[in-house]
Amino acid sequence: MRGFLRGNSLTLVFLTGFLAVLVAQAFAGQAQFNNQLVSEGLDPVGFWPYVSSSDFAVDVTENWQSEYLQFFLYIFGTVWLVQRGSPESKELHKAGTESDEDQRIGEHARPDSPRWAAASGWRRHLYSRSLGLTMGGLFLLTWLAQSVTGVAAYNEQQLRQLQEPIGWIQYLTSADFWSRTLQNWQSELLAVASMVILSVYLRQRGSPESKPVGSPHHATDVEG
Repeated sequence: MRGFLRGNSLTLVFLTGFLAVLVAQAFAGQAQFNNQLVSEGLDPVGFWPYVSSSDFAVDVTENWQSEYLQFFLYIFGTVWLVQRGSPESKELHKAGTESDEDQRIGEHARPDSPRWAAASGWRRHLYSRSLGLTMGGLFLLTWLAQSVTGVAAYNEQQLRQLQEPIGWIQYLTSADFWSRTLQNWQSELLAVASMVILSVYLRQRGSPESKPVGSPHHATDVEG
């Protein structure tokens, strides 16, 4: 068990942190939601009714979709785009999908390589892009979930204000949907750009996201 925890500590710590923050968000969101209900002359709701509500679901999914979008764009973008001096970038001459030998696929696969890396045809092509495609699929699914829960939350508010609800297609073109979406997208793009360029000049000893402390600023694709 100790070996399992140590070998998976990065994933386990972040998943534990995710659950803790999700619970904290639920309590904070319930308090905010109830304050709004009371101000409108309505009765507050309990914790579990709030957690199962569209208001909580849309707040969660709008953040999830932006995170998956960030990784989807970053994974595919770093195939072709480079940043001189950043450990987040490949070396400038390696831009592109690289050779089969560099990627250890097909006849260049090693005995311990994944089976589909040594396969031919569609299995190799699919596996070669499986991470980016999975992130892209998760982004689309969470964005869809945001739109479905968003229109439900929006219509609940409309009904409380004695206004007509709207349909899903109409909600997709609404300011509420795009305000929720774009405020997250811009923050994710800024975070990636900041990490890429700051890692050229700044260091974090022992982190694979940083170059070794003594590496020159122009060193690219070097991890500490």
